[in-house]
Amino acid sequence: MKATVYNQEGKEVGAMELPARLFGVELNPDLVHQVMVAQLANARQISAHTKTRGEVSGGGRKPWPQKHTGRARHGSIRSPIWVGGGVAHGPRANRNFTKKINRKMRRKALCMVLGEKAKKDFLVLLEDLKVRGGKTKELASLLRKLPCDSKRTLIVLSAENQELIRAGNNLAFARTMQARELNVLDVLQAKYLVIPKDSLQALEEMFAE
Repeated sequence: MKATVYNQEGKEVGAMELPARLFGVELNPDLVHQVMVAQLANARQISAHTKTRGEVSGGGRKPWPQKHTGRARHGSIRSPIWVGGGVAHGPRANRNFTKKINRKMRRKALCMVLGEKAKKDFLVLLEDLKVRGGKTKELASLLRKLPCDSKRTLIVLSAENQELIRAGNNLAFARTMQARELNVLDVLQAKYLVIPKDSLQALEEMFAE
């Protein structure tokens, strides 16, 4: 599979054969869905938490005598049937939603979505990517010259580059990510994938491990 290579002016400067190991894996929607669901579950933060009758304050003594008051029997104001008492069967912070996905499955699913981006021409290869002084305006202008224009774009970096990260942070339609952090969910959420040549090499090295 070949992909067009662009320069920073948005002009085609040639074509490049994409590594079959990364972009030639046949799509299995079930596997991609499984990995995506696991990733969403593992990122889930649990904030809802209720106290049981053993955790709420008060209730150190019996509210009133057991007999001869004409009222129902109660042993503690911490009972779930009392206002301000504990909650029975409420949500707890110790719930565990994590799902385990094997490394091979995760990597194979990533190769599948990368291949789909390439097949549907949503993959943009760059000869080089440099932004002077982390200028957002310069990065925005560069992306608008490419096929991705102002669509939701994920820029893959070969290594940490503070200038590019700073420029990308201020763009509503683009974000940056290092090649070693690339994952199925982020690739699927972006319409276009912008990969400089050095980032493609970093991806190859990562999958060679």
